[in-house]
Amino acid sequence: MLFRDRRDAGRILGERLRRFAGRPDAIVLGLPRGGVEVAYEVAGALDLPLDVLVVRKLGVPGHEELAFGAIAQGVLVLDEIAGALTISEDTVHRIASRETQELERRERVFREGRAAHDLRGRFVLLVDDGLATGSTMRAAARAVRAHAPAGLVIAVPVAAPSTCAELGSEADEVVCLATPEPFHAVGQWYQDFTQTSDEEVRKLLAAAFQRESGEREG
Repeated sequence: MLFRDRRDAGRILGERLRRFAGRPDAIVLGLPRGGVEVAYEVAGALDLPLDVLVVRKLGVPGHEELAFGAIAQGVLVLDEIAGALTISEDTVHRIASRETQELERRERVFREGRAAHDLRGRFVLLVDDGLATGSTMRAAARAVRAHAPAGLVIAVPVAAPSTCAELGSEADEVVCLATPEPFHAVGQWYQDFTQTSDEEVRKLLAAAFQRESGEREG
């Protein structure tokens, strides 16, 4: 399956999740930046509120594009590669502290003063634009679990088959529309995989908030 772009993928994913449409106890959480584009369409299709869960990858020193883990709301997840590369605890702490500061900055930018939705007792649909190693989604899922939700579904348009299977232990259900083999990279399965900006995320969240507020008033 090849998606035109993230918005297209979100609309298709929303159709797959129709059983959650209009549930008063459900909410969609998008992982920035690209996952928020997908999640915006999912939330719109299902008539559900949208919020953001900021996750930061932890990059190997000198090779930052290679992630050895991820952090989200105080939850730290390390991949096997961290042990293989013998990354010291001090290095992990230093990188995690730096990324925590960036995580907090993005929270402020994205929310624009709006409080995060209370996840306790809610049914959470956790959405990203795809899964490669799954480290960011694993950190996000554990962060959500810390809020005692009623249920957790991980939902993505495309994922590496092994990652999709492995994440089954982190959620009540994992929905991966496509699990191609060989996988290679998430962007390979999109015609347009242009990087999403902070400003685009901010605008989408603001639009979702207005949509939700209008529905409440109506």
